[in-house]
Amino acid sequence: MSTQPLLGRTALVTGGSGDIGTGIATLLASAGADVAITYMGHTAGADASVEAIAGHGRRGTAIQLDQRDAASIDACVQKLGDDMGGLDILVNNAAWNIGIPFPDLEQLDADIWDRISETNLRGPYLLARAFATMLKSNDEGRIGHIVNIASTGGIAPGSSSIAYSASKAGLIHLTRCLAVAMAPDVAVNCVAPGLVEDTRMALRVPDELAQRIRDETVLGRVGQIEDIAAQVLTFVTSTSISGQVMAVDGGMPVAMR
Repeated sequence: MSTQPLLGRTALVTGGSGDIGTGIATLLASAGADVAITYMGHTAGADASVEAIAGHGRRGTAIQLDQRDAASIDACVQKLGDDMGGLDILVNNAAWNIGIPFPDLEQLDADIWDRISETNLRGPYLLARAFATMLKSNDEGRIGHIVNIASTGGIAPGSSSIAYSASKAGLIHLTRCLAVAMAPDVAVNCVAPGLVEDTRMALRVPDELAQRIRDETVLGRVGQIEDIAAQVLTFVTSTSISGQVMAVDGGMPVAMR
């Protein structure tokens, strides 16, 4: 394989202002892609991601996006078209969560449920829909790619909340549905991380719980940002993989399905 298999292609990574999103955007740039990232309010993180993209000699841009807002999505499509000229790869990474124990049904109210679902499930669908024409219009016989970043909480019941697990389970099945709906022009796949080391979310997990999760994995370690990014790269450089879900979690037996 070429050291820059994505040369001449353009990618959009949502939630690209830090952690997993920055890792994915940087690796795609190192593989030759020009990369746009979206952010909500973390301007400094967005600027750092664009700098990392530029460090690989690729074009980068940051677009403010609230993927719960249809008008914001339309503005994102317009700006990406103006700045980058088109789109080959969409990585739906942006998400929102809040820690609510599963038994605490009272705390998980309708407003929280709706915010999680609208961000984590409806948003990726609306983005796929909005960018469908660009993703299908690749020349030279190339296919477009969508990669959704879900969670092992969408495979087995266990995550920051019931709403988060349900939204990620929906995103996993949305991946399969879009793989059918957008074929043969666009391949749609999914990466499902578990706990990911050295992320803001992981740092909020109590040390005792984080260690228990590590101990439950067959490899004795949880997911790593570089492994998630590498799996995204594998999907977007493939020509015959679609509708698939890959867990990146250190080998949690409950997610081995």
